[in-house]
Amino acid sequence: MNPGLPVLTLCYAGQLRQQSVAMISKVNREQLRDPCTTGLGHGRKNRKEASMDRQQEFVLRTIEERDVRFVRLWFTDVVGSLKSVALAPAEVEGAFEEGLGFDGSSIEGLARVFESDMLAQPDPATFQILPWRGETEATSRMFCDILTPDGEPSAADPRNVLKRNLAKAADMGFTCYTHPEIEFYLLKSQQPGPDGAPVPVDEGGYFDHVPGGVAQDFRRTAVTMLESVGISVEFSHHEAGPGQNEIDLRYADALQTADNIMTFRTVIKEVALQQGTYATFMPKPFTAHPGSGMHTHFSLFEGDTNAFYEAGAEFQLSETARQFIAGILKHAPEFTAVTNQFVNSYKRLWGGGEAPSYLSWGHNNRSALVRVPLYKPGKGQSARIEYRGIDSAANPYLAYAVLLGAGLKGIEEGYQLPAAAEDDIWSLSSAERRAMGHDPLPASLHDAIRSMEDSELMPQILGEQVFEHFLRNKRAEWQDYRLQVTPYELQRNLGIL
Repeated sequence: MNPGLPVLTLCYAGQLRQQSVAMISKVNREQLRDPCTTGLGHGRKNRKEASMDRQQEFVLRTIEERDVRFVRLWFTDVVGSLKSVALAPAEVEGAFEEGLGFDGSSIEGLARVFESDMLAQPDPATFQILPWRGETEATSRMFCDILTPDGEPSAADPRNVLKRNLAKAADMGFTCYTHPEIEFYLLKSQQPGPDGAPVPVDEGGYFDHVPGGVAQDFRRTAVTMLESVGISVEFSHHEAGPGQNEIDLRYADALQTADNIMTFRTVIKEVALQQGTYATFMPKPFTAHPGSGMHTHFSLFEGDTNAFYEAGAEFQLSETARQFIAGILKHAPEFTAVTNQFVNSYKRLWGGGEAPSYLSWGHNNRSALVRVPLYKPGKGQSARIEYRGIDSAANPYLAYAVLLGAGLKGIEEGYQLPAAAEDDIWSLSSAERRAMGHDPLPASLHDAIRSMEDSELMPQILGEQVFEHFLRNKRAEWQDYRLQVTPYELQRNLGIL
């Protein structure tokens, strides 16, 4: 797994010109390194603006050549729900220049009522034709940056939160690359079965090959569609649960990865609907089967050099990598509400099935929260760490922002990394875990909220507005949940009490 710079393919069915694709890919990468994006440098501003103009021209020309009838502008609210507005092709040029006005107060966490006017400005580097809409009267999409009426980036935009933290990494000399392993369940229907439980499409297990199986055909179609919108897939397979699947995306910079995850979820849902099934990213839909995680591999590069690699060091990990891991472990309880944001998320974290529940790290130890994977000797460029706590329902922009921010804090402050866990942490007793310093992650959304409320770092990473709106949303969810009388309580107590 070499996290070399991937080519961002913007072609539909491979038909757009490669030179334009390469140009947009290069510009997209330069945006993360350009000091102009942080307001600290101006020498390259004209060059950057010229590059953006070329991207916009490419998009406008493609819309005309492909007879694109609808241009969907995508962005997310504070919990990661995808929002979309369809723009007429004639309005796209104006949206590039001035943005599209909308009522931000109607979007969860985006704006308060007294500052409701917001602008959605499309990012031309994210332009794609949507293949599931067909070639007749084609539909495309672009991700948007949310701006205030005076043209400043909105502090409440999750995409901007990640961009700010990537800009901080760039100021420290780093570019962040990520590689997610995304799990989900494929069900026969959104409706539960007679026993009230979801009904999976098969009874397959880990890496099972089921000839003629629904999931196998589904993955083939989904991977083909993902690649047609420029999302490179490394591999796919059946996961451990019945009807559970995993598709791993190739390395990309963290912003592109977050955009890709939002597109990925939409593609998976669309393919499932086309095939008469239902896909869910719910963290733990089955009591007796594993939950769905989104293990993500991280690496920091200084130019073309992997900052996590040091030949001859323990596990070939540099001091930078060790401090990054230490930052994640120290602050994990504070950001768990972001990486595991639903009541149901804690059923996955504490429900077994290889979900990590304790603060620990280890070399190729799948029971650890942070794992240092094996890689081929001499492949220093692929040195990386894997965070296993995040689930597949997280808002990727905020989740990657808090993980990156915590890791950078560890580097800034020179955090010391404790000893690696060599044992199977799940098999240890509570006393053994305490003695080894493996403290637990929050046990519920309520506990995670309390840890986040007490954090000094999370408001700095997220910004005060996102921090407050996110917590408000999660408090409301917990309040609704704790008032519910569940089937478990009725089954256990109604007949005996």
